[in-house]
Amino acid sequence: MSHASPTTPAPEQTVDQRVADLLGRMTLIEKIGQMNQLNSDGPAVLDQLRHPIQAGHVGSVLNEVDVVLVNELQRIAVEESRLGIPLLIGRDVIHGFNTVMPIPLGQAATWNPAIVREGARVAALEAASSGVNWTFAPMMDLTRDPRWGRIAEGFGEDAHLASEMAVAMVRGFQGNNLADAGSIAACAKHFAAYGAVESGRDYATTNISEYELRNYYLRPFKAAIDAGVSTLMASFSDVNGVPATGNEFLMRKVLREEWAFEGFVVSDWDSVRQLIIHGLSEDDRDAALAAVTAGVNMEMVGQSYIHHLPALVEEGLVAEAMIDELVASILRVKFQLGLFENAYTNPSDLPPAGNPQALDTVRQAALQSVVLLKNEGRLLPLSPDKLNSVALIGPLADAPYEQLGTWIFDGNAQWSVTPRRALEERLDGQVEVHYVRAMDTSRSRVSPTFDDAVRAASEADVAILFLGEESILSGEAHSRANIDLPGDQAELVRRIRATGRPVIAVIQAGRALTLTNIVDEVDALLFAWHPGTMGGPAIADLLLGVDSPSGKLPVTFPRMVGQIPIYYNQKNTGKPPSHDTIVHIDDIDPFAPQTSLGMTAFHLDAGYTPLFPFGFGLSYGEFHYDNMRVATPEVPLGESLRASVELTNRGAVAAEEVVQLYVRDLVGNVTRPIKELKGFRRVRLAPGETTVVEFVVHTDELAFYDRHMRRVTEPGKFHVWIGGDSDTQLRADFRVVDILTDDQKP
Repeated sequence: MSHASPTTPAPEQTVDQRVADLLGRMTLIEKIGQMNQLNSDGPAVLDQLRHPIQAGHVGSVLNEVDVVLVNELQRIAVEESRLGIPLLIGRDVIHGFNTVMPIPLGQAATWNPAIVREGARVAALEAASSGVNWTFAPMMDLTRDPRWGRIAEGFGEDAHLASEMAVAMVRGFQGNNLADAGSIAACAKHFAAYGAVESGRDYATTNISEYELRNYYLRPFKAAIDAGVSTLMASFSDVNGVPATGNEFLMRKVLREEWAFEGFVVSDWDSVRQLIIHGLSEDDRDAALAAVTAGVNMEMVGQSYIHHLPALVEEGLVAEAMIDELVASILRVKFQLGLFENAYTNPSDLPPAGNPQALDTVRQAALQSVVLLKNEGRLLPLSPDKLNSVALIGPLADAPYEQLGTWIFDGNAQWSVTPRRALEERLDGQVEVHYVRAMDTSRSRVSPTFDDAVRAASEADVAILFLGEESILSGEAHSRANIDLPGDQAELVRRIRATGRPVIAVIQAGRALTLTNIVDEVDALLFAWHPGTMGGPAIADLLLGVDSPSGKLPVTFPRMVGQIPIYYNQKNTGKPPSHDTIVHIDDIDPFAPQTSLGMTAFHLDAGYTPLFPFGFGLSYGEFHYDNMRVATPEVPLGESLRASVELTNRGAVAAEEVVQLYVRDLVGNVTRPIKELKGFRRVRLAPGETTVVEFVVHTDELAFYDRHMRRVTEPGKFHVWIGGDSDTQLRADFRVVDILTDDQKP
C-alpha cells in the first residue's frame, strides 16, 4: 500500500505542531483507530491484525513480546498504512521483565526510591529489547486492606510513601527522555481508589468520601503526573456510584481541568463494555458513549469504540472535536517516544537481560526489602562457626517460581536463586544443611512429611522455616478473607517448636498476613515478601549477618482480620483508646450493666493496636534517637519546618536505619489524622557512630483538603515525631503562623 502523504511532519516542528499537522490529515475512522487497542494471540497476530493495522484501525497492540513479530507489526503500521503511524506496544511490566525485582509492596518496604528507580530502569531496558514501549505500571493504589489481592502490586497504605515510590518508578521507566533507547512510557494505575474496594474483594464497589479521595487516594497520582507520567489507566471499580471508566468527575474535572494532564487514559481490560454489567450503560454503544464522554482516550480490547464511535459522531452525540482532543494525547505520546523517527527495535542496542548489573540491582532491592519483625535473644544473625547443622524446612525454601511473585509474565524462573541454593553455597564445607520440603504447597495439610521435618529439626542446631503463600495467592482476582498462613503451616511451626531447637521463620507473601498464631512460636521472624530473582542470596546474607536487615513495613500488620481496616494514620475519634482504657473480653463481668461511660474505640477481643505498626522493622544494629528538636517553635506560612534528631548506632555491627518523620495537625477545618508521614531517610552508621538527621518540611506539605474541598494549610499547633516507626514517641511541638511575630520581624 502506498502512502498518500508523508508519514511524519517536519521534525523541526514542536510536538504539538506535529500532532496538529498529523491530526489534520486523518479521517474520522483513522482517528478512532488510534483509540483502539487489540490483544496479541501470539504467532497468529500477523494474520489477525494485518488488515486492521493497514486500514488504520489499530493504535496499540497488547501483550506481544516477540521482537521479530513486534517489528513486523510496526513495519505494517509504518509502511503499509496510509499515514504510517507507529504502534504502541503495551505490556504489564510490573516489577521486572526477565529479571524480577521484589513485588512492589516489597519495594515499598525498602523505603528507598533510588533502588526502586534503578529496578524500573532494569525492567524498562529488558522490556524495550523485546519491542515493548509502554508498561502498565506503576500501580499506586493505596489500600488499608491486606485481604485485597492487588496489595502486592502497590506501595502500601500511606500516600507520602506511595507518592515517592510512584515517582521513582515513573522516572525509572521513562528515563531522562522518552525518546532515548530503553525508555518506555509508564502508566499510573488504577485511577482511582481501587484499593478501597469493599472487604478487599477485587473489582468490588468503592464507597469513599471526596475528603478521603483527595487527601489520600489521589495524591500518588498527582505526584506521578507532576513527574511526567505519560499515561493513566482507569480503575475497574465503581467509585461512589459511577464506575471509573465512565466517571467524568475523575477523568475530566480532576485529571484534565484541575491537574491539566496532557497524557492519555486507557481503560482496563474490556472495562468499557463492563459498564453494561455494572448497570451504568444499556449496551456497547451506550458504554462507548459513557467512556468517551468521561475522557477515556483508548479502549483496551473491547472494540466498542471502533464499532460505535463513528456513528455516535455522525449522529452528533459525540463532537469530532472531542475525538480530536482524545486522539491528540495518544499521538503526542507516540511522538515523545520517538516512534515516528524509529519504530523498530534492535535488541543489540540494549544490554542483555539478566546482566550482572541487573542482577545486582534486584539483589540490593531484595536485601533492603526484607523486614526483621522479631529477633528474640538476638538469635540472628547466625554464626556459621558456631553451627554444626541447620534444617531448612518448608514449601518456599526452594521454589524458584514462587519467589518471583505475582504479575511476572516474562520472568525467568530459571534465573532465580532460592534461599536453599544460596545457603547451601554459603555454608558448603562449614555446616551441614538438611532440607525437608514438608508441604507440597503452602496450602497443604498435615502429612507424614511433617515427621521428616521434625526429625530434621531435632538433629539440627537451628531450624529455618520458609513459609508464606505462593505467588498465585495474591495479585489480581486473588483476594483472601482469611489472611493467616494457608494450609497447616501453623501446625508445622508448632511441631518444630516442640523440638526445643531455636526456630527462625522466613515468610514470603504478597500481602501482610495475620501472624498472631505463630509469632510466639518462633524466635526470629523475617518477612521477605516475594523477593524476586535474587531473593535467595539476599535472605542468606541477612540470616548469616553479611548484611543487617533494614526494611520497614509499608503497611500495618493486623492481629486478626476483624481489625481491618487498621492503619496508622487513623482519626482520633471523640473517644480515643489507650492502654488504660481497654478491657479484654475475658475480663468482662457477665452481669455488668451496659454503659458507655469511660468506653473508647477498640475491639474487646483484639484491643486497638496492630501486631506490627506501619514503618516497623528491626536491625542488627542498635539505633537510639536522642535530642530531637525543632529549629524554631513558630513557622510562618510559606516557609519550612526544620526538625532534627541525633541518631546513634550503639550496636556491634554497621547497619542502615530508615528514619521517619510524622506530624499531626491538632485542630483543623476538618478532623485530621493522629499522625501523617512527611519525610524519611535511609542512614547508614558504623558501630558507635552518631549523626544528626535533619528534615525540612515546607508548610505546603502540611496542606489538606478542607470541608469545602479547598487545599489549605491552616495556622495552628502541630506535633512532630522522629523515630524508627509510626509508633515512635519522641515528639516536639511547633506552630504554623500566618504572620511574623515581633521576635521574627527584622
